[in-house]
Amino acid sequence: MAIKNNLAQYRQKRGFTAIRLAKEIGASRQTIYAMETGTYVPNTLLALKLAQVLEVKVEDLFSLESTETSMHTEAVEFLPSDQDAQPGLPVQLCDVNDRLVAVLPSPLAWSLPPADAVLIEAGKRPGRGKAQLFHEGKQFRRRLLIAGCDPGISVLLRHLQREGVEAVVAYRNSSQSLSLLKQNLIHVAGSHLRDEATGESNLPAVRKQFPKGSVAVISYAIWQEGIVIGRGNPKNIKGVADFARKDISIANRELGSGARLMLDTQLHKAHVASRAIKGYNNIASGHLPAAWQVKNGQADCCLATKTAACVFGLDFIPLESERYDLVIHEQNLNHPSVQILLDTLGRTAFRRELEGLGGYDTRIAGDRLV
Repeated sequence: MAIKNNLAQYRQKRGFTAIRLAKEIGASRQTIYAMETGTYVPNTLLALKLAQVLEVKVEDLFSLESTETSMHTEAVEFLPSDQDAQPGLPVQLCDVNDRLVAVLPSPLAWSLPPADAVLIEAGKRPGRGKAQLFHEGKQFRRRLLIAGCDPGISVLLRHLQREGVEAVVAYRNSSQSLSLLKQNLIHVAGSHLRDEATGESNLPAVRKQFPKGSVAVISYAIWQEGIVIGRGNPKNIKGVADFARKDISIANRELGSGARLMLDTQLHKAHVASRAIKGYNNIASGHLPAAWQVKNGQADCCLATKTAACVFGLDFIPLESERYDLVIHEQNLNHPSVQILLDTLGRTAFRRELEGLGGYDTRIAGDRLV
């Protein structure tokens, strides 16, 4: 589906300049132009403001229309790799002497991590130390620090970088991320904690930890979470109840993670005791590390996102759809880099790339829930 956009026509019909309309809805002129050209899809709040100012219905400004066009395809050559080429694998493309070469993803990082400094003192005071900086510049003071477990966060980082925003990601589970935000150690926390009593994602957990009105909850995407299994399902796994079989071993996630919460809930519903599961105490800290254990044969299955399965060319059995949200302190919402992040969530290019990885639905990206 595509979005039919009539914003420019109604703006001009009502006699609004882009600058005036931007001022009326509290956005930038660039955002108005981006919406009119279709490179930015407004969130619900922005669309309602536009409709109110222009005295029309939201459906008059934006509506869904079917499209028959498909994404562009080209023939590629695979760069030789230990990774098996499978449909669904994300690849990077390079034109090498008129040959379009596809580089398959590496399951491990083979280079040194990016660094601005090296620790010279640690441990004298809990959580404190000293670092020797490599450069005199203060560019790191303008960065965004995001904590979360989304494997696709690298897509957001690339789009932010194009807008001049540099972000650092600390890979932490949902509970850890919210705790770090509460300690004011990060700018943005990613979370996918499902409340079993209500079926609601994240909001009950946020309300328990943060005073009313102190944080904003912004939708990022709805993703599929389920059982990641070997290609062709060699152990014929059909559901979580099969985890109790003696020939099945799993890779589990740490306490506090959304995947661990989902596993324990699913086991309870299936009347399966955790002690009956081989590998229940085999902990992998992240969706991709868990899927990697399945890929290299250390485990037969794990619970993770569909994207994690796609990255390694594994099969996937969907169990639930969950909403992954970004939680931000109210005081940081007007931070220029945070504003660009929120704008990026609505951009068509970002949404298309994230959905292309598999398992993401970005139609609600950028909507403010709290």
